Amino acid sequence: MKIKLFSYNSLDTFVHKLSGVTKLVSFIALTSTVMLTFDIRIISFVFVFSLILFKVAKIEFKQVKLMFYYVWGFIAINFILTFLFAPTLGCDIYGSKHILFTITSRYVVTTEQLFYQITKALKYLAIVPIGMVLLLTTNPSELAASMNAIGIPYKVCTTIALTLRYFPDVAKDYTTISLAQQARGIELSGKAKLKDRFKHIVSILTPLIFTTVDRIDVVSNAMELRGYGKKKKRSWYSYRPLKRNDYISIFVTILMLIITILIRIYINKGVYYNPFI
Repeated sequence: MKIKLFSYNSLDTFVHKLSGVTKLVSFIALTSTVMLTFDIRIISFVFVFSLILFKVAKIEFKQVKLMFYYVWGFIAINFILTFLFAPTLGCDIYGSKHILFTITSRYVVTTEQLFYQITKALKYLAIVPIGMVLLLTTNPSELAASMNAIGIPYKVCTTIALTLRYFPDVAKDYTTISLAQQARGIELSGKAKLKDRFKHIVSILTPLIFTTVDRIDVVSNAMELRGYGKKKKRSWYSYRPLKRNDYISIFVTILMLIITILIRIYINKGVYYNPFI
């Protein structure tokens, strides 16, 4: 089976077989675990756990490499800006100062600052794989049903499901139009001047917008003909009931969240883990 980029793929894995409710609740629990602490031990554990889920779900790196590039870019910019405006923030947080080397009188590289920055970077890296697992292993309709099951209005759920369902189609249309333009002799590679490439991209976006609007019109007409939105509640064909593995998965992720809260309150005495004490 051909793997689709950044879209749901139906595979026979443990993660794919879980209910959408399970994956959504687990996503909320794991992201909350990461967000509620700056303990690098817990964050590293969640990061490794998310990579294991990646492997179990048979998600290929090429499906999400663009997202990871964006995350790494964001981390790099955040790292630089934090050091420029608060070079000793880590020292203020951990209450100590171990200088590794000095750049200027203001900018000194300390162990505390590096530890804080690495912990912060891991927080971002731990959350992204969890989100990717949720999106790439859950049918958009089932995800909408799961969101509605935890209390989110079904119109909002449907909007999100349609976005996830048609985003790959829009990307495919962009590629098709781009290839058609290049077949007609329009240069879109790095060989062309930046100004010309911009003009050619605009020429691609125009038919892409019309194609997308036409698709939206077809979907909205179909939904209107079926009386969508007339009632306050609706049933979901794609809803998958919880089974044994679902309850175990929910229990494990919620347990991780509870342990994190207990460590934060009774061991770390706060949000930060301080190894410099």
